[in-house]
Amino acid sequence: MNDTFLRACRREPVDRTPVWFMRQAGRYMPEYRALREKHTLLTLCRTPELAVEVTLQPIDALGVDAAILFSDLLLPLEPLGIPFDFKAGEGPVIERVVRSADDVSRLRRFEPREALRVVLEAIRLLRRALDGRVPLIGFAGAPFTLASYAIEGGHSNNFAATKSLMYQDAPAWHRFASLLAELMGDYLRAQVEAGAQAVQVFDSWVGALSLADYREFVLPHVRTLFERLKGLDVPTIHFGTGTGHLLEAQREGGGDVIGLDWRTPLDTGWKRLEGAAVQGNLDPTLLFAPRERLLAGVDDVLAQAGGRPGHVFNLGHGILPGTPVENVKAVVEHVHARTGR
Repeated sequence: MNDTFLRACRREPVDRTPVWFMRQAGRYMPEYRALREKHTLLTLCRTPELAVEVTLQPIDALGVDAAILFSDLLLPLEPLGIPFDFKAGEGPVIERVVRSADDVSRLRRFEPREALRVVLEAIRLLRRALDGRVPLIGFAGAPFTLASYAIEGGHSNNFAATKSLMYQDAPAWHRFASLLAELMGDYLRAQVEAGAQAVQVFDSWVGALSLADYREFVLPHVRTLFERLKGLDVPTIHFGTGTGHLLEAQREGGGDVIGLDWRTPLDTGWKRLEGAAVQGNLDPTLLFAPRERLLAGVDDVLAQAGGRPGHVFNLGHGILPGTPVENVKAVVEHVHARTGR
């Protein structure tokens, strides 16, 4: 098996730097758009055979070193009692927002192995379909990011409703975040039992918090989530964006690998993450640049990594819609050629 990704996560020597991309399966790929003409996003996520098909598309097209399960981090909200849908041009829309202690008290604890069994079945099918070609990454949303979707009713630019609940009713916030931490920890354990060979915790929006608020309202729950993954023999990745001011606290929260976005130079961020591997950190918009500038950006990331064990090449966030597929493939080939030993 091509296990360079797993070895890099464990800070072991590799024969070339592994590459994968967040949102490597998605709207920028024509094969995915063809499927979306026939099926809704939620149908793709909830039909194991379709989720497998989408997951495999970039493995065949790009030559990346890991597959990440095609799913959506909001799927656990529905069994919690927070229904949602995706509206064209709007993204996710929460149908029953959580804004008060009463709303939190109405949420339902669930067993991920039952409520999210379609996701676990997709993982089992994927392991057979991949047949050892590359490792499979599972994932879940972190407490802050999942809670913020539920509280804001969708994506937010300022997270005012989320912070209002934190500040005005801290006990209700902590009950909600604690519940999410326990459920997501169990969900990721179930993914590993089903065959995931690494797991990533997405805290995509946590950079909106100050360090003080992160330590008070988020860190205890992130720590709980990662503690529930102890004893699993798989690498764990802790990802966020806009988190340059939070890196040390994220490291305290947990994760074998810490994601760095493009706002923090990779070498600077890595120095602050004692004992961790790092993932990143090309700006996703560079994939729209002329090839010479794009590859210069790739070389800059590789130069900052300096060939040290423990670097997984990725973007600082997901591939954007409209990204030229040929540029994504060129990055994979360039990283492999530059770092091959």
